Parts: sequence; structure tokens; C-alpha cells
Amino acid sequence: MSDNAWLVVIDMQVIFGEPGSAWCTPGYPEVEKQIARLAPEFGDRVVFTRFIAPEHPQGAWVPYYELWEFALVPPTDRLYDLTPTFRQPQHPVVSRTTFGKWDDEMAGILGPDATMVLTGVSTDCCVISTALAAADAGVAVRVVSDACAGISENDHQRALDAMALYAPLIEITSVEAVLESLR
Repeated sequence: MSDNAWLVVIDMQVIFGEPGSAWCTPGYPEVEKQIARLAPEFGDRVVFTRFIAPEHPQGAWVPYYELWEFALVPPTDRLYDLTPTFRQPQHPVVSRTTFGKWDDEMAGILGPDATMVLTGVSTDCCVISTALAAADAGVAVRVVSDACAGISENDHQRALDAMALYAPLIEITSVEAVLESLR
């Protein structure tokens, strides 16, 4: 892997990891462990993201938040905090009111010709939305399948299968393969 590979950690937040949350992602604890293994190997080249609710939803987001009213809280609400394992102030945190986290800010953090090593939750929502947008922008994306989790194992696999169709822009890989490439 290139020296300009960045670990991008999608939405490892209380709202997705806390049992009892309507948005709890099964498999979150295992993904948390896998990302914790990867992060130190990337040094300063780690960025975290947070999904947050908009102050005033517009368009299709209005019925979305009517359905998920519990999540329409300020960005400072503990639900949107990163879980304790990932509260690392030395790494940048990008907060977005959208599923996809690829934008000019993320591009500026990663820099030109970066490789995005993508992890987090949920594979079938924010991970796939980020991967496709970054690939469209010409970024090499490596989705770490065992460092992502979906709302179900079936949905996780379907999202991975869909992203695999974008090869060679998007590559599906594993934690062990990423660690080996960094050695």
C-alpha cells in the first residue's frame, strides 16, 4: 500500500454502537476491535466521521426524521459522540448531515492521490455512500470488509458485493491484508 493511504473510520458513534439504540448496528463490537487494531498502524493518517442530524431537515430528510425522531438532536448530544475507543483528539473528525462523508473537506484532509482505507458502520448506508462518492472523484478506495458492519449480515454482504462491482476503483479487502501491506 502507498505511503499516502489514510484510514477513514465511518461513524463509530454511540448511536450506532449502543445496545438499545434504534440504530444499533449488529457486529459493532467486533468492528470496533478490528478498527482499533488498524488505527495505530496508520499513525497520523486517520480520520473519523460522525453522522449528525441537521438543525432543520429539508426535502426528503423531513419524512426521514419523522420516522427517526429520536435522532433529531443537536450534534453535541451524546448519541452523536464517538464511542470511547475512538475519542482521540489527535485525529481529525468530519461531521456531516449526509450519509456520504466524501466532500471537499475530506479531500483536503487526505490530499491528492490518497488511498482511502474505509472502515466503520454501516456498510449498507454510510460506508457505501462514502465509497461510491470517493471512487467517482478518482480516489482509490479499499473497503475493509471485516472492519465494517451492516444492519444485518445479508445487507453487509450485499453492500460489499455492490461495491466490488466498481473494481478497480473500489477493492474489497480484509484487516489482515491491510496489515500485511503496511509491513
